[in-house]
Order: sequence, then structure tokens, then C-alpha cells
Amino acid sequence: MSDDYLINVSNIKKTYGDVEALRDVSISVRKGETFGLLGPNGAGKTTLVRILCGVLTATAGQGTVDGNDIYRQREAIKLVTGLLPENPGTYEDLTASEFLAFVGELYGLGKDKIIQRTDDLLRLFDLDHRKNDLISGFSSGMRQKVMLASTLIHNPPIIFLDEPTSALDPTVARTVKDIILSLSKEAHRTIVVSTHQLPLAQEVCDRIAILNEGEILAIGSPKELMEQSGTSSLEDAFFTITGLERKDVEILLEWGM
Repeated sequence: MSDDYLINVSNIKKTYGDVEALRDVSISVRKGETFGLLGPNGAGKTTLVRILCGVLTATAGQGTVDGNDIYRQREAIKLVTGLLPENPGTYEDLTASEFLAFVGELYGLGKDKIIQRTDDLLRLFDLDHRKNDLISGFSSGMRQKVMLASTLIHNPPIIFLDEPTSALDPTVARTVKDIILSLSKEAHRTIVVSTHQLPLAQEVCDRIAILNEGEILAIGSPKELMEQSGTSSLEDAFFTITGLERKDVEILLEWGM
């Protein structure tokens, strides 16, 4: 496999007792690419993300992330990746600056670097005027910005975003989308976006893997997925490839993870 691919995994399986969360999943993600994992809630997207960033161990399969083995070098993987989980937790009794400094210390950053990056990130997310305010007083959108900043503070080459615009108002969601595009196109970061939101996937992803019930059903650019399915929109391609009815997807989305 070419060195241009930072993520290479094949035949990944994850089971919980008799439940198969992932079945023979194989993906390769290029350096600088924004790669989407698109599927209804419960499709296995979050499980795959957690395996790729070293949080979970696969039951079977093999692979590397930035050259690090997904079994033997999980701690090394955590250092070269940043993860924004779907439901991130923050220390509400800390200020935004204190929380980012705390995360920076966990990654072993020096004091001067923490101060510089904290200031830069809070300014990037338009939170510099609230840097000394307790997170407990922040809106959900502001908290999401702080969490995304904490994902970036150690400057990882690979970023995992699990439902990054979930529950955000349109203005904050637009900001997050713009940041994703900038990180990929201008900062050349490799980004994996897990989402059930078709518009987000189409807007920010170079290629997309469509998952359902723990399996990858198709991989390609939005245009390639439409061509493969003989459809004229990513939405129609999604339903054609998965075989799901629109009402079925609506029910799954209401369930949550």
C-alpha cells in the first residue's frame, strides 16, 4: 500500500458476545483526505472510529494508523490522532483556557506551547473573549467548539469527528463545516467524519464509505456512489445502496446510538 495512505485496515471484526458490531470492514484513507463514514445510527460507525483511534481493540482483522499497528501500538496511535466523540464530556468547573491547558498537559506539551495554542484555538473558534469563563455557563455550541479545540491542541495529523454537528444550531454547524474544510484543504490534515447526516457528508467528504449493520456496502466519492447506484443524488444513492426505506431510517435516527 502506498505511503500516501495514513489509515489501512482490512477484515476488521468487532463482536460483543453474540453481537457483531463490525463484519470484515476494510478501508484505506489517504493523507490529507476527508473520509466519511455514513450510515444510520447503529451501523457500526462509532465502533470503527474507536478502533481506529486506539480506544477499542478489534476482535479480528489487521491494520495500521500512521504506520502504527492497531493492536500493538495503540498508545502511539492516540498521540497522532485527535478524537471528538459524539457526546463529549467537559470539566464544567474549569474555564475554557484551563480545560485546554489540562488537555495539552495530558499530551505532554510544554507550558509555552500550551499557552500559544490555547490562545490561537480560542481565537479561531471565536471564544477568546470567554476564555476565562467557566464552561458550565457555555451553550452547547460553545462547548462543542471547546471540545473541537481540545481535539486539535496537540496538532494531530489525523482527526476523527463523530457526529461533529449533532445538536448544533445552523450557525455553529456552518463554522464546524468550514473548519473541517480548512483543516483538510489548507492544513492538509487527514479527517475521518462519522455521520448520519447526508448533507454534511456530501459537503465535506472527498470519499465516503456507506455502512449498515456493521458492513461497508460501498466506498467512493459522492459522484462515484451516484454512478454505482444509477442515481442522481447522494440521498438516493444512500437509500439504493442500503436498501433502507426512508421511514426506516427515520426510526433508526430517533433511537440514537
